[in-house]
Amino acid sequence: MKYTLYQKLASAALLSLLFLIFMGAIVRVTGSGMGCPDWPTCWGLLIPPTHVDQVDFDKLPIEKFQRKAARMGRDPSTITAETLKREFNPRHVWTEFLNRLCSLPVGILTLATFIASFWQRSKRPLVFWLSFAALLLVLANAIMGRSVVYSGLAPGVLTTHLALAMLLICVLVYCVWAGTDSPFKTTISSNSSLMKIAVSVLLAFVVLEGILGSQIREMTDELAKSHVDSPRETWIIELEQSSVYLIHRSFSWAILCVTVWAYFLAKKNQPDGPSLSQKGVMGIVFSQMILGLIMSQIHVYSWVQVLHVGLAAILLALNFRWLLTIPKKQCPATCVAGH
Repeated sequence: MKYTLYQKLASAALLSLLFLIFMGAIVRVTGSGMGCPDWPTCWGLLIPPTHVDQVDFDKLPIEKFQRKAARMGRDPSTITAETLKREFNPRHVWTEFLNRLCSLPVGILTLATFIASFWQRSKRPLVFWLSFAALLLVLANAIMGRSVVYSGLAPGVLTTHLALAMLLICVLVYCVWAGTDSPFKTTISSNSSLMKIAVSVLLAFVVLEGILGSQIREMTDELAKSHVDSPRETWIIELEQSSVYLIHRSFSWAILCVTVWAYFLAKKNQPDGPSLSQKGVMGIVFSQMILGLIMSQIHVYSWVQVLHVGLAAILLALNFRWLLTIPKKQCPATCVAGH
């Protein structure tokens, strides 16, 4: 199926968002969230420093940093120019700065998608309004990103930041799918209602697991702060004391079962068999199970955490697209997909 210009722009915005989520995960697992302690500048500079000598500490808003330290549970009196000099880490600085740079394409492409949606207003008003909603979500998350910095990485703010990103994924997926005269529909010979139920349940489970996962990520962030000198494999013992972690770990098996059920229905009732995106859902769920087992039974590797978060975002996108492409009524094998 040939994409319209609007769909191409919305697709580009979606891909840039998924890449940003991967980048954000790297920031969190490397502890680089405070690599740039101020916003929109970084250490008072538009281009981040590569060495502590490039920073003019006399011009930094030390009082703001002290208030932020208090919100993080740290004694604000310990925040001085001298302590900031000792804590300066160029790797963290540039990791966080690159994360900020990766947010620019998301904003630019979402704005371009909204502008292109003006030509969609008469035929597809919902697409126009959701394009506007996507732009508002980007702006809200930009403001939330500032709050993340000045809240001192407060857990609730971080979770909200991620939740807005997940909502934006679903909005952009819908815009990509619906931004044409003939949105794609899967050819299903029978049991389309049952498949819709299965995929809807899977989507609900994925969202719930994502909410639980955000709580786990907050726990690992706290462990990174409180267990600086402890090996990461010891985190598993700490995490297993949490009911949220245990539910998150066990609930993944429910997601696997529902995915297998939905995939079986697709294989049985779609004349052409499961589509590439449906196979992608199955593959990601199996991959997530493996990554989860590695973290729970072997070691909480940083790279595994990054993949776990990034793949969860892609899974949400593919799962929601799957749901959108299921027709309200089954389509005979002779009908034309997309009509």
